[in-house]
Amino acid sequence: METHISKSQFKARALEYFRQVEADGKPIVVTDHGKPTLEIRPYQPRDRDPLSLLRGTLLRYEAPTEPVAADEWEALG
Repeated sequence: METHISKSQFKARALEYFRQVEADGKPIVVTDHGKPTLEIRPYQPRDRDPLSLLRGTLLRYEAPTEPVAADEWEALG
């Protein structure tokens, strides 16, 4: 479960919250009048190859070159 804190609480203890996120990796949501406005979370570089994100996620790969029958389309969705 993510932690929700108000802007005033965050302002008073920002460094403490930064260290908490670094230590446990759990995001903190900063609210303004009860509405979420910001999320503080660990940095993750985005310069990864998009295909590397998908590597290992394919569960089954049977006959990839065979045509798909009309009644099998529903099963693929």
